[in-house]
Amino acid sequence: MPHFDRRAFLGTMALAGAAAVPVAAQAAGAIDAKNIVKEADNACLYHCDYGDQNRFAQTLNNISNHYAAYGADPFAIQLALVAHAGGVKFFLDSLSGTQWEKETLDPTFTEKVDALSKNGLKIYLCSLTFERNKIDKEKARKEPYIVFVPSGVATVGMMQNNGFAYLKVG
Repeated sequence: MPHFDRRAFLGTMALAGAAAVPVAAQAAGAIDAKNIVKEADNACLYHCDYGDQNRFAQTLNNISNHYAAYGADPFAIQLALVAHAGGVKFFLDSLSGTQWEKETLDPTFTEKVDALSKNGLKIYLCSLTFERNKIDKEKARKEPYIVFVPSGVATVGMMQNNGFAYLKVG
């Protein structure tokens, strides 16, 4: 499988623009974590293995500030968020049928993540979390910037080995 090419992704996002093209009703794509390549001098992964909404809101704020420090130039900085365990719930279309079904998420999270993705933010969801918690992958939001990786923890390690800095809020 070819590695994820940020420039191609950003070009595609630019072409799509504000024209909300309907996405086919299928689960988010998948990528082998070893194909995630550092493509900017400044690359950082945010690790989200928690379900606390205040902590997630702070993570999104930090990512926004991180982009702002580089003038929101997607070629000057490469940011990614790896979600596993409780962190995957923030990227589901619905919490029904999950261990979080009694919770209500802040509805602005989706909008904030979508806005950050326009700067190049990529989200990697842990397949193991979905399998072990019996969450149908079809519940994941269908966005071009959200993809599955085999293991969130392994992806964090591989990205660090490939030169990504590591940040975790909390």
